[in-house]
Amino acid sequence: MMNSAQIEIQLVAAVVAVACALPGVFLVLRRMALMSDAISHSILLGIVLAFFLTSDLTSPLLIVAAALTGLFTVFLVEILNRSRLVREDTAIGLVFPVLFSAGVILISRYAGNVHLDTDAVLLGELAFAPFDRLLLFGHDLGPRSLYLMGGILIFDLAFIVVFYKELKIATFDASLAAVLGFSPVLIHYALMGFVSLTAVGAFDAVGSILVVALMIAPPSAAYLLTDRLSLLLVLSASIGVASAITGYWAAHFLDVSIAGSMATAAGGIFCAVLILAPGRGLMAKARRRSRQRWEFALQMLAVHLAHHEGRPEEARENRTDHLHEHIRWDPAFARRVVRYGERKQAVVSRSGDLELTDRGREIAGSAVTT
Repeated sequence: MMNSAQIEIQLVAAVVAVACALPGVFLVLRRMALMSDAISHSILLGIVLAFFLTSDLTSPLLIVAAALTGLFTVFLVEILNRSRLVREDTAIGLVFPVLFSAGVILISRYAGNVHLDTDAVLLGELAFAPFDRLLLFGHDLGPRSLYLMGGILIFDLAFIVVFYKELKIATFDASLAAVLGFSPVLIHYALMGFVSLTAVGAFDAVGSILVVALMIAPPSAAYLLTDRLSLLLVLSASIGVASAITGYWAAHFLDVSIAGSMATAAGGIFCAVLILAPGRGLMAKARRRSRQRWEFALQMLAVHLAHHEGRPEEARENRTDHLHEHIRWDPAFARRVVRYGERKQAVVSRSGDLELTDRGREIAGSAVTT
């Protein structure tokens, strides 16, 4: 039987996973996956600066300052990218280490006696979520982070539902969006604002590493399974929840970091999908390459047989044991190609003599004409 703390930890993790996966879909589609890493790290500077102003770790100003820092990060990246002097990935790699390092330096130098630990910032600690309770009129309503992330999730869902058409058009064709009267720049910054807000909310509970993992791994896995945006959003959320729950129980039985286990589970699910995805997986691609190899070999065989068909003086050319002389095939491979042709009802073998069927003649004709 699970106790209440275990249930609450899994609920918080599931809500965080869905809240991160939904905006993460658009980051993956826009090829801006690294932006989640940049935002989730750079917001530390905003949190530290807001704390210096308020001296209160529970102040709402920390969330506002962190979100604004996330938008500032996007702004700096855009400025560097538009300069044409560096590419976007390079701009991200230049901006966020500077902002994140500044936050770490400020913590180490001026907040050494405050509960702003750099390890917790990176890894988070979901196990502490049940201890930070939301009390209203003396009633315990549950973990504070559950309500915070639940609210952010509702905002994310509302934003995607209301602006679904605009997000879809601006993501796949920014020029068309501009022609239709939408502002791609405004949509971009609105999306980055929700990414920043989500990262800020998940920052304290799960840490920056898990924020990046849950924003990128589930959408990337879902992208290998479907091309429909609506289904992509649903699959991303589902894979995110599966990663959170699987990671929690792996951490429980192995007695390791919960956030680390969840990130590992997300990566493991992505690897499984990468290998097994029906259309785009590595196994599917290997099967397609193998099928194309045999189909090409069958085309060569059909053309060869068609070239010598109807010429009694060249009958020996159409024997299995002579294919290695004329097509330069290994005898074992030649026999396998013949068997493949027989299965495809393109070739008939009679005591080693090969004849084309009507299907085989069609294959030879199409190979010659194309």
